[in-house]
Amino acid sequence: MIGFAFLATVINYLDRQVLSVVVTAPDFKAMVPLTQEAYGYITASFMLAYAVSNGLSGVFIDRVGTRLGYACCMVWWSVAGMLHVFARGPFSLGCFRFLLGAGEAGNWPAATKLVTEWFPPKDRALASGIFNSGSSIGSVISPLIIVWVVATWGWKSAFLAMGALGLIWVIAWWLVYFVPESVAAEVKEPPVSAGRLIRTRFVIWFTVSKVFMDPVWYFFVFWFPKYLSEVHHFSLKEIGWKGWIPYFSAAIGNLAGGALTGWLIRRGTPVPTARKVSVSVFALLMLATIPAILTTHAWLAIALISLTTFGYTGYLANTMAFPADVFPKNTVASIYGLASMGSGFGGMLFMGLSGWLIGHYGYTPVFIGYGILPVIALAIVIFLMGPLRPHPNFLTQNSKTDIVT
Repeated sequence: MIGFAFLATVINYLDRQVLSVVVTAPDFKAMVPLTQEAYGYITASFMLAYAVSNGLSGVFIDRVGTRLGYACCMVWWSVAGMLHVFARGPFSLGCFRFLLGAGEAGNWPAATKLVTEWFPPKDRALASGIFNSGSSIGSVISPLIIVWVVATWGWKSAFLAMGALGLIWVIAWWLVYFVPESVAAEVKEPPVSAGRLIRTRFVIWFTVSKVFMDPVWYFFVFWFPKYLSEVHHFSLKEIGWKGWIPYFSAAIGNLAGGALTGWLIRRGTPVPTARKVSVSVFALLMLATIPAILTTHAWLAIALISLTTFGYTGYLANTMAFPADVFPKNTVASIYGLASMGSGFGGMLFMGLSGWLIGHYGYTPVFIGYGILPVIALAIVIFLMGPLRPHPNFLTQNSKTDIVT
């Protein structure tokens, strides 16, 4: 089951990163010319839809169940990705990116709910890291695959091929997925309203923390190939061969985040403390973003950016387990979706700002800013979000049993 979430996340990032590679292709530039600012606004349109849809998709998935909810999200974003072949300028491309963001947002609430249904608390960080490593693997293989597809069949084929993969996944998912009998009763309980959840201290500050943390990852997803091309003068072929390295380190970070927490728990550290120690270690590693822009050596810049992406995914593997530490299983997708609205709105804000800053001042102030943001997010998690223990106002009989075990 975790394999399905992993593959869905790989496909999610293949669809998402087609544009970041295709935008460097000469035939795409000729048909859809973009300025730096226009590209920034287009990525911001993706994040706007992503932000709004996170809140809606999580509630939707909790109400209809993981099986139907995940399938609907995959169909939506796969079709939206294929529609990119009709783009003819910044406006139409922005519209299709908006649709893609609206669908892709559902992957994480759905996958987080799947982990909660299938894994006990002590294993959730590692399970979350495994499925979320799909984002890194997707980012690793996408430059290689997309460059090859574009060079062989043209830029439109890349969008069509990645969308088709998602539709194949839906067929297999629909035939296989089911909820374990041991948690079926709790999952079927009516979910708590979003209005009630969003008023809790945990959800408010968890959401705010994601405003500052997640845009760092989005920046390197959307801008890294352009950065290599414009700052270090990489060709499309060089991007394909070297642009995957930070995403590979991110894949390792996903597993390291869960492994560190599991190791601390096995040594007797309470689960809440183990999670917060882990997120502290990995968030501080992301300070490597700042020296990455100060070096003129491409290999060193890539190494430092790789340390940043390693830190981000190690941090994320633990934070994806936060909602199930505090709330019952029938609300987990809603919680993660609502909190991820902060991710989307932060991404929208900072992607638009990144395009403007790069267009006027270059990459230096942007890299420095993205090196500072993780420290702000960590401070919010440690000092403002509150304890990682079951919320007394949301306990059910089934969730009490899960806490004991």
